Amino acid sequence: MAVLAIPAAADTLAKDVFGAFRSSNGGPAAAFGGYSRGCASGNIQLPETGPTWQAMRLSRNRNWGNPQLVDFLIGLSQQATRYGWAGLYIGDMSQPLGGPMTSGHASHQIGLDADIWMLPPASLRLSPAQREKLSSQSVVAKGGVAPSRLWSASHHAIIRAAASDPRVARIFVDPVAKVMMCNEERGNRAYLRKIRPINNHDYHFHVRLACTNQGCENQAAPPPGDGCAEAEQWIRNRINPPPQPPGDPDYRHPRSFRLSEMPRTCQALVAR
Repeated sequence: MAVLAIPAAADTLAKDVFGAFRSSNGGPAAAFGGYSRGCASGNIQLPETGPTWQAMRLSRNRNWGNPQLVDFLIGLSQQATRYGWAGLYIGDMSQPLGGPMTSGHASHQIGLDADIWMLPPASLRLSPAQREKLSSQSVVAKGGVAPSRLWSASHHAIIRAAASDPRVARIFVDPVAKVMMCNEERGNRAYLRKIRPINNHDYHFHVRLACTNQGCENQAAPPPGDGCAEAEQWIRNRINPPPQPPGDPDYRHPRSFRLSEMPRTCQALVAR
């Protein structure tokens, strides 16, 4: 699909350009720029349904990613069956050419991010309409300081399996889930370093793969250690919120980026 002819002076929003593509360019797989300001060549589509997974919210057309990501998700869904789940419900990955999304995420722009639902699949034969209506489940109780009754050893095992994959750079999850894993782990704790606390990740966990090629900007490595004390501090801050530092006056959500502000490789990718 060719990009619509828009006068250069208008300098359209990048989200509108990248969001207009319905399929990948089919080129060599590569990620360009950073997770929150970048794009992707050669993304492939995770099949909507497989033996151990289903892609959710198909209307968003966000079940695209680097072949490494698709391979990872299929493999993790197979591993989930070892822990009593039928497989995995896969949420947002990336757009066909990556780039800023028309709604939601700041990241997920280079085909190396994916959201995995905390809801164990009751069925892997959901219709497209059912996938639009079904909601995931929170593993955090009301109040945000303790696990809900839905948190389980299988959640721990699946997230541990994901973090143990050498392709994974980070996993973002609610600090309550991270603390539960810290308290429950009785084996090798090295993988815990990759699991980072973040708000609004109690219904899903977010997997981020490391860059696969030159021209892709890796995030800085997580701090040394297992990160458990940091997650505990997040929970204490929910109980007794500290004074909030002033916001960054220069921050802009990636949905506000103009095409001219994207990496040149990304500008060239959509101009073909």
